[in-house]
Amino acid sequence: MAKPNIVFILADDLGWNDLSCEGSEIYESPNIDRIANEGMRFTQGYAACQVCSPSRASILTGKVPPRHGTTDWIGARTGEQWRELERHNKLLPPDYVHGLRKDEITWVQVLRDAGYRTFFAGKWHLGDEGNHPEQFGFEVNVGGFRAGSPPGGYFSPYKNPKLGDGPPGECLPIRLGTETANWIEAHKDEPFVAYLSFYSVHGPIQTSQDRWAKYREKALDGQQPESRFIMDRNLPVRQVQDCPIYGGMIEAMDEGVGVVLDALDRIGLTDNTIVCFTSDNGGVSSGDAYSTSCLPLRGGKGRQWEGGIREPFHVRAPGITTPGSTCDVPVSGIDYYSTFLDLAGCSIPDQQHIDGLSFASLLRGESDQALSSRDLFWHYPHYGNQGGEPSAMMRRDSWKLIHYFEDGRDELYDLNIDAGEQADVSEQNPDLVTTMRETLDNWLREVGAKLPVPDPEYVPEKEQSRLHHLEHEQMPTLEKQHADYLDPDWKPNDDWWQSQVVVD
Repeated sequence: MAKPNIVFILADDLGWNDLSCEGSEIYESPNIDRIANEGMRFTQGYAACQVCSPSRASILTGKVPPRHGTTDWIGARTGEQWRELERHNKLLPPDYVHGLRKDEITWVQVLRDAGYRTFFAGKWHLGDEGNHPEQFGFEVNVGGFRAGSPPGGYFSPYKNPKLGDGPPGECLPIRLGTETANWIEAHKDEPFVAYLSFYSVHGPIQTSQDRWAKYREKALDGQQPESRFIMDRNLPVRQVQDCPIYGGMIEAMDEGVGVVLDALDRIGLTDNTIVCFTSDNGGVSSGDAYSTSCLPLRGGKGRQWEGGIREPFHVRAPGITTPGSTCDVPVSGIDYYSTFLDLAGCSIPDQQHIDGLSFASLLRGESDQALSSRDLFWHYPHYGNQGGEPSAMMRRDSWKLIHYFEDGRDELYDLNIDAGEQADVSEQNPDLVTTMRETLDNWLREVGAKLPVPDPEYVPEKEQSRLHHLEHEQMPTLEKQHADYLDPDWKPNDDWWQSQVVVD
């Protein structure tokens, strides 16, 4: 495929099994499923981090988070300011870079300089003025600025300085899909990159009444759980996919994807356009809106387990991928940079260090020793809003090592037989732990990873009191709140978050 077009679609906070093609029995995603079914589905695709900004920066730069410096979502507190949240944790998180560095050369810039037209729509969250998409290779930016969630919610008016309001009640993900499709049609005679970065399904969770009713009925058709949450270390974690609001949000995002795919079909560009779909981190099973479950994977967004980092990872490359194919070689968001330039016939700039590898060979159905034998690493020296603990992780073959900075302990899991990370086998494999820890420590030094430091004002009793409150007071409140979502008389407000004020 000479000069292929690229449509890159990024969801926000979408879990690994939040799509029907990935096994969800309640959420529906027929358009996203098309990408997987007509291309290749990677069964072990990873985000570069368990929270958004680091992962998004890694997609654009090809670097692991400690290398580009953004190791937490932009806006998270660090150092002594962390105490202001009254979390009473043992460590103080280190500072991080609050936007893409000016000297980063994104793959979008490389393709723009090679003659591609470039477009961005949706969530950016990689810096304030001076660090917006326009500064990193995108000729057009619709909706991308410093915010990590939609300031006006998911229905117009949006309160977004980079996105004009639509008719009252217009749905944000469908608007973003329409903006992308319209831009593609206007540039159909030139090679292009269209980067559609949904705010969905990040909180606040909002949907229309008809979509809520649809997924409420679907949830009630199944066996009703006695409870929806368990306490996993330091936060309640959702164990059931039955939130009708969240189901409606996935459907709306999927409709936005459909608008783009239908446009490619209509104008005859499907056969010359690579379409990718993934998410920036795991689904929100704890913290924020507690909106989904990532089971059988443990945890979710912000957490160090597979639920926090394993993602839907779909690529449809006509003439390259075999429809309906799957690949179980682990790949990561850091790999898009090399892959897109490889497929477009462009070279990686000498001045841009790249940690990722091209997986173009895997798309062709070929084996690739460099990819299948490499180690993958993650570093998150922060406390997540969703219960994540300061840690570094490493995957080697089927083995995953988690090193915790609070107490220096290591956990080891064999993902081939324990994808849910329930059985720590570090004691049974001391030599492997030693070898992997040595590799992980060397990697942390190589990339200049910043580490958290002990908080001299740490009081263990305060932290224990907070955890007791979460388990015995907040968790029952969550149980009631999420059960109420299925009550036939439930409604959030008079106009369903403005979705019912549509003017005919």
